[in-house]
Amino acid sequence: ACNRIQYLININLLMIISLLNLRLKMVDSQYYLPNDIGVSALDCGEAFRLLSPQEKMYAHYLSRAAWYGGLAVLLQTSPESANIFVLLQKIFRKQTPAQLEQVATAAGLSAEEYQAFLVYAAGLYANMGNYKSFGDTKFIPNLPKEKLEALMKASQAFQEQPAEMEALWDSCSCPLFSLEDKQKQLGLGDKGITTYFSGNCCLEDAELAQKFLDSKKLSAYNTRLFKRDNGGKACYEVRLASAVQKGQNDSFTQEPSYDVKPYCTRDRFGMKNLAYAANENQRKMLEEYRRSFTFGSVDAHKEGSRYWIKDKGPIVESYIGFIESYRDPFGSRGEFEGFVAVVNKAMSERFAKLVGSAEVLLPELPWPREFEKDTFLKPDFTSLDVLTFAGSGIPAGINIPNYDDIRQSEGFKNVSLGNVLAVAYATQKEKLTFLEEEDKDLFIKWKGPSFEVLFLHLETWDSKFSTIASSYEECRAECVGLYLCLKNQVIFGHDGQDAEDVVYVNWLSMVRAGLLGLEFYTPESKSWRQAHMQARFVILRVLLEAGEGLVGLEEVTGQDGKPDARITLDRSKIHTVGKNAIHRFLCKLQVLKSTADVEGGRALYDGYSTVSDSGAHNFLRLRETVLLRKEARKMFVQANTRVSGDSVELVEYEGSAAGLIQSFTERFQDEAEQLEADLLEMNRRDAPCWCQSC
Repeated sequence: ACNRIQYLININLLMIISLLNLRLKMVDSQYYLPNDIGVSALDCGEAFRLLSPQEKMYAHYLSRAAWYGGLAVLLQTSPESANIFVLLQKIFRKQTPAQLEQVATAAGLSAEEYQAFLVYAAGLYANMGNYKSFGDTKFIPNLPKEKLEALMKASQAFQEQPAEMEALWDSCSCPLFSLEDKQKQLGLGDKGITTYFSGNCCLEDAELAQKFLDSKKLSAYNTRLFKRDNGGKACYEVRLASAVQKGQNDSFTQEPSYDVKPYCTRDRFGMKNLAYAANENQRKMLEEYRRSFTFGSVDAHKEGSRYWIKDKGPIVESYIGFIESYRDPFGSRGEFEGFVAVVNKAMSERFAKLVGSAEVLLPELPWPREFEKDTFLKPDFTSLDVLTFAGSGIPAGINIPNYDDIRQSEGFKNVSLGNVLAVAYATQKEKLTFLEEEDKDLFIKWKGPSFEVLFLHLETWDSKFSTIASSYEECRAECVGLYLCLKNQVIFGHDGQDAEDVVYVNWLSMVRAGLLGLEFYTPESKSWRQAHMQARFVILRVLLEAGEGLVGLEEVTGQDGKPDARITLDRSKIHTVGKNAIHRFLCKLQVLKSTADVEGGRALYDGYSTVSDSGAHNFLRLRETVLLRKEARKMFVQANTRVSGDSVELVEYEGSAAGLIQSFTERFQDEAEQLEADLLEMNRRDAPCWCQSC
């Protein structure tokens, strides 16, 4: 009997150890990019070839401005990102990935370890830093530190400049591999790492600075906040992104005091692209952008955005500046991005027809007219093939500018990135998780068309809503899309059963995305790391709450014996139970937003955003299942352009980690050493500010 009891105890212990190992593996996998991660080339060859010589020159110089400006994202992401970038650039500038492979083998790396290094390098380039652009989680090389050091020291770059490479390695090797709790994700204070604020800042400092900026009618979009001790008194610096240190930058002092200083010192927005602008709106737009980047003026960028809105239907479309505030833990500061793209005329005509019916659709929204703007400004809605997208990641669509006063009084543009969509939603059936088998074929067939349904974004919340503003607004926009797609006018190009299938997949993809969103929740800090995915989880909660069998969510065991989940949607109840649930929720969101009820809006949104192990669904346990089954987000390889005589050539690369690396090493090769020196110097000046006692 005693032996039997001991045997059962041993079995239980083995099961517990197995489960703990599984959980550890799931957690660790968040912080590595898998060797088989999807890497795809963005195809823009045909679109570029159809441009006129003048349009190609215009696209080329705008692309150069975007790529050089995009280097600022390294400084906006983490203290070590710029140094890691320079280390990789120096290694791959001397030896291509193919040439370096022989060196890696001789240094003792296996084929899998060398591939892991290439994937890490590609990920660093694709995210412009060592934190994922979608989810803000850190990723580290999936090979031993000593193996990477051996490869670095065996490289040609090290052989030629051993002291410089050794110093560079010493400056970034520890944080490059570190997975201390605070360094696992971006965040403010004890919740994570950020370079939008010095290391000794907390939420109260962010709120204090915002109140001061608001009182001075200054925008935080292109700033960072640094707190210093000045004889026992807190002293704050609001640093502007500016190419000059003197001139039109204002200095001001108050208790506590602030000082305006630049952190971006290179003027890359040259005048060459002015010569190739197609019209006066483009010329004035570029002049205002240049003034903005030279003097750190948000007002100049807003003025440029006004000319951009007026530039209707250009062949070459672009936008550049400090745009999206998703990665600022406080939600007020914009990350730099710049894109250049070519209009897809056929798809844009379809979008134009839909925009034309917008005034008919708006009264269908479930709130009184009093809670809307007095006048609806029709957006310019175009489909584009991306040539260049510089920043931390490439979205499938954009709705800009984000300046609330301009959106309300002058309008905005909706931009759908067609060649991104074509790649991003190419899904293999065997990798499609959490759906019934009969839903998978429909999902694959209609996922792309369902995304083309117009998501009507209206005005955005201002800075006083801070931490929930971005996600709340994304949630409202997604709900509007779900609600309006039930109207036949919105499902353009499809009718009958096809139209019903598009609606079904639109709703199905939303509830599935809500489940997938759990990957981007951090239980330790009870915080969300990605605004869109938080919004989709909230919508899932709303539709589950609707009951009546509309949405089903159950935990199951997969064919591999590991935890799995199944989510279902009763398509017969979308137009009734589903519509009513979204109707009620949209009304609440809109009324709270329109009346600026911050307290009520936060209470509602935080309630639906809660992830717990109680209630009808154990979302904390489901999160572990999502992490176990997750598929890494695809990376994109973008082309380069170069001037050859009087023409512009498009240089394309293969869709692989090696191709992505090659595209970046060739992108900045003309003045690489000076550029790298500038990045290292800017990073060195800021380095003392990342410690807690700055």
